[in-house]
Amino acid sequence: MPFRDTVIVARPRIVITGGAGFIGSHLAEALAEEAKLVLVDHLRPGTRENAARSVELGATLVKRDVVRGDLAQLFRRVDVVYHLAANPDVRLGKPGTRAHIEQNVVATFRVLEACRTCHVPKIVFASTSTVYGEASRVPTPEDYAPLEPISVYGASKLACEALLSSYAHTFGIQAVAFRMANVVGGRSHHGVVHDLVQKLHRNPRGLEIIGAEPGTSKSYIHIVDALAGMRAGVRAASAPFTVYNLGSEDAISVRTIADTICDELGLRDVAYSWTGGSGEGRGWAGDVRAMQLDLDRLRATGWRPAMTSEQAVRKAARDLWARLPRRPGR
Repeated sequence: MPFRDTVIVARPRIVITGGAGFIGSHLAEALAEEAKLVLVDHLRPGTRENAARSVELGATLVKRDVVRGDLAQLFRRVDVVYHLAANPDVRLGKPGTRAHIEQNVVATFRVLEACRTCHVPKIVFASTSTVYGEASRVPTPEDYAPLEPISVYGASKLACEALLSSYAHTFGIQAVAFRMANVVGGRSHHGVVHDLVQKLHRNPRGLEIIGAEPGTSKSYIHIVDALAGMRAGVRAASAPFTVYNLGSEDAISVRTIADTICDELGLRDVAYSWTGGSGEGRGWAGDVRAMQLDLDRLRATGWRPAMTSEQAVRKAARDLWARLPRRPGR
């Protein structure tokens, strides 16, 4: 029998900024066996523990701050950059607005410049549903206008999208952006699910909840569904700049989240105390009251989320709880 020629397909070279963070570390594990990965992270709040599995599978972890460190040496001969490094907190913390501008806008500009000078053909960006602000149309489609974010975080991400679009059309770098709902999972270090689980771990009898009952109503997507959606969108994108909504097919209130978490953790008769927030159920200034995304564009690729918002919250709470140290007598 004649020998057949063996076609060897080179594995793509991929850089993930924020590769030791919540979403980035999960993405790295999903891609590690099919690509040569470099994970770039300043390890605040990303951790080596998050990246351990993908490193075992062959990924390289580089400790570097994308705002200040040299990126050119890491981006040479790279096929795709997944830019996930960012300040993920919608609320303004002690650093004020500077963290959002530096870690989101400046960081994205530096990543795009490295892509341009190193001739990286594609960038994938983690944007946010908060770019829509208080949308009058819910579920909200990608072509909704005007985009009027009500938080500095949302504004910074919208500025990043504008930079991606300009670099895509000016320099030929294909860009794909995902406007994400609240992504939840066991490695998450911020957000309402993480906050409530941490509080219940400290005090299983009483729970302080930010806002006014029943709180805001938003979409929550589990990290497993989010990764599947990202991969489907990246495969399908063909335009210079493509935007996809990425979320679940429903929305739930903060009160329902609290009830779901308590039920999942087997906690009964927990006394809720609401802080009052900033009015109309909002937890803080800049908090969107209602958010659910129209998913038709991404569903056209064949993807759809496997979990509802409540199912995603339930699984995330269970996984977060399992990662916490056991309290004496429990």
